[in-house]
Amino acid sequence: MAFKLDMSMMFVMHDALRRELERIARVTAPGGDDPRTIFRTAVGWELFKSYLHAHHRAEDETLWPVMAGLLEGRPGDLALLDAMEAEHARIDPLLDSIDAALADHESGPARLGELADTLHAELTGHLAHEETEALPLIDDVFDEQKWSRLGARQRERIGGDVPRYLPWLLDDLEPERVAAILGGMPAEIRTAYDKEWSVAYGRLILWPGIPGK
Repeated sequence: MAFKLDMSMMFVMHDALRRELERIARVTAPGGDDPRTIFRTAVGWELFKSYLHAHHRAEDETLWPVMAGLLEGRPGDLALLDAMEAEHARIDPLLDSIDAALADHESGPARLGELADTLHAELTGHLAHEETEALPLIDDVFDEQKWSRLGARQRERIGGDVPRYLPWLLDDLEPERVAAILGGMPAEIRTAYDKEWSVAYGRLILWPGIPGK
């Protein structure tokens, strides 16, 4: 659907999360190396957790409470907001459970694959639900000023990690989408990305055992 608000960064973020879920699935697939060893040294797992938390907390702070005030008297739409928050609340404990399984030398390995599958199902389901129902509703009731607060709050939460966050966000993205995203950013950001940030990111071993990652 066509949105009046610029949703491009939202969809790029969602695609980045899906990309990392697929990498997690490859690491935890049966028959491979011990995933606990990979996760303990995986920069990719730490980045995934950090940026997912930043994204969800920013939404919890700038989207759902503001929309609740705008949707008073619309019980169906308010129920959707409740569902978004409930889905967030189910996802965060899964990250903690995976970390706990990584530290559990006895039953951890047996639980890790199941937890990764559950995380994949919960998060991909949430992203699809948000894209098909919540984003059209946001587009209907928000103006650009309200919508821009999400990006601003997420940038605040990312803070000084932008040199890793931006290359992570654009990792494996189609060149035309990369060009479109970078084209809307200040020249100094584009220069830093091209000459420093993407180069440093390319040296990271995000997921040991996945070639090039």
